[in-house]
Amino acid sequence: MTTLIRAFALTATAALAAGCGDRNEPNGEPAQSTPAASESTMAKPQLPRTDAPDGARVFFSELADGAVVTSPLTVRFGVENLTVVPAGDDQPGSGHHHLLIDTGLPDFGLPIPKDDQHVHFGGGQTETVLELAPGKHTLQLLLGDHLHIPHQPPVYSGVITITVTE
Repeated sequence: MTTLIRAFALTATAALAAGCGDRNEPNGEPAQSTPAASESTMAKPQLPRTDAPDGARVFFSELADGAVVTSPLTVRFGVENLTVVPAGDDQPGSGHHHLLIDTGLPDFGLPIPKDDQHVHFGGGQTETVLELAPGKHTLQLLLGDHLHIPHQPPVYSGVITITVTE
C-alpha cells in the first residue's frame, strides 16, 4: 500500500509539473502542440487503470446538446452497465462522475485534475446544480475509478454545448 501511495504522489507531482498532462480536443482527437525538447524525451508516468465493464456508458440524462438554459441549472448524470460509488470504493464494475466544463479530456493515465473545469463527484452523486456565466459552454462527463483515474477503456460522454441566457 505504501508503494502505491508513493507511486501516486510521484505521478501527481509529475502531472502538476507538466501542467496536468496533454489535453484532447472535444472530438477525442489529441490537441496539437509541440512539446519542448526536454519534454519530448521524457516518458510520462502512467498509473494502473481499472478495467471498464463491458458496455459501460455515461451520459447526460435530461440536458441535450444545443440546449438554451438559465443559471443555476440542474444537471443529471446517467449511467449504463456500471455502478456509481463514492471515490475510494474499489468495487469491480464501478466508478464515480467527473464533469468537464469548457475543457477537453485529460490524460487517461493520470488522476483527473480537480479544479473549476474538472468537477469531482467523489461522494457518488448523480446530479448537481451548476452556476454558469451567460454564454456558450461545453460539458462532458468522464467516469473515474476509486483513485480518480479513468478506466480502461475510458468511459466518457459526448461533448454537449449549451447556451446560458441571462
